[in-house]
Amino acid sequence: MTLEIGTILPTSTPDPVNPILGDVRASARFAEQIGLDSVWATDHLVASAPILDSTVVLATAAAATERIRVGYGVMLLALRPVAWAAKQIATLQHVSGNRLVLGVGTGNPAHGDVAWRAAGATFADRGRRTDEALRVLPDLVAGRPTTLPDGTEVTLSPGALMPPVLVAGDAPRARHRAAAYGDGWVAIGLEPRQVSASVTELGALADEYGRRPPAVTVVAPRLSTDPGRAAEQLTAYADAGAERVVLALSGPEWRDDYEFVAKIKAQL
Repeated sequence: MTLEIGTILPTSTPDPVNPILGDVRASARFAEQIGLDSVWATDHLVASAPILDSTVVLATAAAATERIRVGYGVMLLALRPVAWAAKQIATLQHVSGNRLVLGVGTGNPAHGDVAWRAAGATFADRGRRTDEALRVLPDLVAGRPTTLPDGTEVTLSPGALMPPVLVAGDAPRARHRAAAYGDGWVAIGLEPRQVSASVTELGALADEYGRRPPAVTVVAPRLSTDPGRAAEQLTAYADAGAERVVLALSGPEWRDDYEFVAKIKAQL
């Protein structure tokens, strides 16, 4: 099985003391040059550290590259009116040449609820709003007449090809959401044995919805600092059934991390 390898762009960090805010154009171009499959932008309005707007970041990365896929890792749909999110998604598909991957998540308590209140939403209601958005998003993005959850009828134009949807989260509700709406499922830091078990579980859940099993993406897997050993670990992820791994940055010097990924690629 072929394993896709992506990396997170230097646009945010969990550590407010060492913000990772690098050159988006240069990092996206370099990721493409070393043969990576995708670059990703994290998403939030107010996080625990500086963070750039994900849609602007992905548009910039798309403009600076020709082949590599650009992905939300992951978009918090419930922070936005769903029609506005659909407009951003459709536009990114147009400007990128259909290279977008739409990761979707509900967020977590780590950053508090100030962003949700600032956006006129509630943290507690984010799961329901995400499900409602996922139900109508394909029609909105495609430019088909759509009735929104509040009864508003709208058609967006121009329509675009709906990108693959990857639903994030390791809670039972998130796994069900991935099976019901997703082309893929995203989790952080899983080990290969956990990937294998998740593939089996997701397949059974997808059967309940009459859908194909969502493919598995692992974000920030724990890899050896030795490129050869790290390549062996990635092979184990592929053997376990993972479709993709997305490697995180270790600090502000993004180029060092990307060059390490290039060494791993050379070993595969």
